[in-house]
Amino acid sequence: MKALKVLQQMNDSIKAIKWVRAHIASLERVETTFKTSNSEIKLQTHPRRLYFKNATQKIEVLYNWGVLNNKALVKINSFPYVTLQLDPTGNLMRKNQHYTIHELGFEFVGESIARAISKDKDGLTNFKYHGKVLKNGYNCHLIEYENKNYAYVDYTVGEKETAGSIASKLVVNEYLLRYKNELLNDYGYLKKGMILKVPTLFCKKATLFVDDKMLVPVVVSLSDDIGIFENYEFSKIEIDKPIKGEEFSRNYKDYNF
Repeated sequence: MKALKVLQQMNDSIKAIKWVRAHIASLERVETTFKTSNSEIKLQTHPRRLYFKNATQKIEVLYNWGVLNNKALVKINSFPYVTLQLDPTGNLMRKNQHYTIHELGFEFVGESIARAISKDKDGLTNFKYHGKVLKNGYNCHLIEYENKNYAYVDYTVGEKETAGSIASKLVVNEYLLRYKNELLNDYGYLKKGMILKVPTLFCKKATLFVDDKMLVPVVVSLSDDIGIFENYEFSKIEIDKPIKGEEFSRNYKDYNF
């Protein structure tokens, strides 16, 4: 019941957020290797406006919903030093990425936990509350989820289905579906009748550190049958400190667009 209460409070807190500033240290498994990055985000949730800077890859991204036909400005601050307008869900921006820029922030975390619960017939009985611990300077609730019945089953591709649409329909993790079927960079329609191996659950194990005051996740770690496939750690978190509109402009003084 304690785990349920914290998860409900976290979900309510995430839904109420208007602005977010944070740094993110990410670790994502891509095939058999791990990719790490350190980024910063500025986010307005409604309408969605986003500035993202990946210090590791020296890339800046600016996105404003309803502007540039909903394309993102992408600045590559290394050779060839160009600024591009790209579809956030297209191949170039999604290549070797677990998620799109639309999933940046805390909303997607809350949705993922809800999906894990809805997909698991045993639901909240697989969540365990381990009390409060100090994590990355934050006083956090530690919650773990695990279901040992995690497995893969066959799925037959229907008319005009993509890996993403199938993952959404079956409420499973899109990266795991892509990885299992060697579709990591295939974003188009799949061949009708194709047999895929799809996970029965969103993940096998999840570990959450939820800040006691802000009630947002500080660390999110997800595992499958192999081990950890993604881990995100948030720091320098600022919730609902208004962000000026000019900070979502390509001409803002700190940006290089």
